[in-house]
Amino acid sequence: MYDTVNFRLLQGEAGGVDFLAETACYLENVGEHNYNGEIVITGSLKGLKISLNRYQIKIKDGSLCKWHLGDNFQTLGRGDTQRAIENLSDTLHIPMSKATVTRLDIAQNFITRHPPEVYINHLGILKYATRLQEPNGVYYSQTGGRLCFYDKNREQKSNREPVPELYEGRNVLRYEQRYTNRIASQLKVGEVTGAMLYDEAFYIDILNRWKDTYKAIQKINDVSLNFQAMKSKQQLYKMGVLSLIEQAGGQLQMIKQINEAQKRGELSKKQAFDLRQAINEACKIRDGLTVPNEAIQELDKKVSEAVKFYR
Repeated sequence: MYDTVNFRLLQGEAGGVDFLAETACYLENVGEHNYNGEIVITGSLKGLKISLNRYQIKIKDGSLCKWHLGDNFQTLGRGDTQRAIENLSDTLHIPMSKATVTRLDIAQNFITRHPPEVYINHLGILKYATRLQEPNGVYYSQTGGRLCFYDKNREQKSNREPVPELYEGRNVLRYEQRYTNRIASQLKVGEVTGAMLYDEAFYIDILNRWKDTYKAIQKINDVSLNFQAMKSKQQLYKMGVLSLIEQAGGQLQMIKQINEAQKRGELSKKQAFDLRQAINEACKIRDGLTVPNEAIQELDKKVSEAVKFYR
């Protein structure tokens, strides 16, 4: 489930290795630079960008999954992660298991029944996150990271990269959770190292966080009207209100909009009260008058199954 992983290894953690003299020789596309009087070597290693000086080495802006498995359509699970880090350590002759992780992406590709935009259009607000709708997907910016849902095949083709035969011509939705700063603080641990990525308890915890964050997203139109269950005009009116609530992003989002309208003077105190009451009453009769949306049910199941399988 890991994809992009950035590392930082200090000289002391590497047993006093001379990075400039002993590590730079293993890099490709090597360049030497002078930064504030210090020599900095940059290079790459099968798509991983690497920079080093006499104090530290940084590996960033590359997919550990692609580096180890050849592409990131495949899933880099716990066992493969351990083998990837051991392989990276052997290649560079430094202990990457001791390196600090400075970025961590958890991701999975889903082959779906419908085109990715069908599922993307059902993803609404997420508390404490800014939702950004873009042509290729939807993104949630949070303090310390980002959530991404997008059409994986479309991204692959726009980057002029091949699509594996298994996924060619199919609907592929990718869900990615990116931790970009303060990773240890977010995960409530002292530090995150290379070795921790394949620690069982850590791995299970981060997969559960990935699943729980998805579940916390308010689903838009996550119900379809169940006309067979309607017995009166009153129920039909309430179903109309329910439909508006779903389109607005859910009960809490609708009430928030009413409160904001009241603050702007567009609604009186009584009007706002009556509208909030109508929304709360409509939501009480949701059960029985609504049926779950098929696309959301499918995605819910795929996210849960991914965690069960890869843990």
